[in-house]
Amino acid sequence: MMSNVTMQLETLSCPTCIKKIEGALLKTAGVESAKLMFNASKAKAEYDPEKVTADELKGVVEKLGYEVLKVKEA
Repeated sequence: MMSNVTMQLETLSCPTCIKKIEGALLKTAGVESAKLMFNASKAKAEYDPEKVTADELKGVVEKLGYEVLKVKEA
């Protein structure tokens, strides 16, 4: 069964950020889909919790140099 995570990010400053973050999340094993909402500074991902955790996905985004302010799992 797939899980969902929404991450509230620091304010995103450029559209290039979207491709960078979405691309990194999609390359992560277990991630089915990733979508960034530029205006809301949120990243959403659908993932397989048996392959990756929400915490690990947070780490993927932070490794790119973006601050994750809040993580909400559903």
